[in-house]
Amino acid sequence: MSVGKIVANILKIVLPFVLGIGILWWMYRGTDWRDFLHCVFHEMHWGWMALSLLFGIVPQLFRAWRWRMALKPLGEVPRSRTCVDAIFLSYASSLVVPRIGEVARCGTLKRYDGTSFSKSLGTVVSERMVDSALMLLLTAVAVLSQLPVLLQFLKTTGMSFDQVLHRFTGTGYLVTILCLVAVIGFGYYLFKNLSLFSKSKEIARNVWAGILSLRGINNLPLYLFYSLGIWVGYYLHFYIAFFCFDFTSGIDPVAAFLIFCVGTFAVLVPTPNGAGPWHFAVKTMLVLYGIAEPQAILFALVVHTIQTMEVVLLGAYAWADLTLLRRKTEKS
Repeated sequence: MSVGKIVANILKIVLPFVLGIGILWWMYRGTDWRDFLHCVFHEMHWGWMALSLLFGIVPQLFRAWRWRMALKPLGEVPRSRTCVDAIFLSYASSLVVPRIGEVARCGTLKRYDGTSFSKSLGTVVSERMVDSALMLLLTAVAVLSQLPVLLQFLKTTGMSFDQVLHRFTGTGYLVTILCLVAVIGFGYYLFKNLSLFSKSKEIARNVWAGILSLRGINNLPLYLFYSLGIWVGYYLHFYIAFFCFDFTSGIDPVAAFLIFCVGTFAVLVPTPNGAGPWHFAVKTMLVLYGIAEPQAILFALVVHTIQTMEVVLLGAYAWADLTLLRRKTEKS
């Protein structure tokens, strides 16, 4: 491997961390960490957080079961347990190397259940297409439903869109531009690697078969139920966290859904679990809905930290469970 390629591979890992850490530093540079600890241990309602974390698991289960459905028409029948572990592990691995989860989950099925890597990768592409279409549709609904509320809010507070934009500092604009550049750069990277990857005709055929696997699904209503359930689960994972704090508990569910949609698009920036861009997006939207900026910043930090810890724990569980499966297979 050439020196240039080694440097490029290192940069793929380092730059997302640098971007995420840079945004986090800028947002929390003046934070009194005693306020953070007081918020976690004295102000947060842990019962609501526990319920929120439960809905962090449900979408991943739905994603695993939906994935297994898409593989069946291709003649691949991995165990449901392995699919669930692969999904858990994919989210955790993406904390180390952003967007590596798709490769990790396909590799997990290949290793433990002998599932074709290229076919499973094709089904991942198809489900991303379904997820993207659903997310765009839901976001459009959220924006249209909240537009009158936003206009009324601006009228009531005497603010205009120009004034809202003026609340963006120069650094805020810079962060937004950097996030957009990162998304475009990551898209180019994927396109370039996919074109190289597709040089192998056999692999390309398998990937294409995976993409077309939706045509052979026996129970399409169930597939669509899982697809919608994934986003409902993620939304509840986010919205229920609002009740953990008195200062966000009054935000209505439709407004929360718009904030959720904006945060979801921020996660497209390739940083570990959206760290940095997600905080910035959620904080900005909360401030727009009247939450004081220090409280909005704390909300984003506390919720994201705890939800990321959940991803780590689920990944550790998946790794332990897969190790147990391998040992059982070796003994039999």
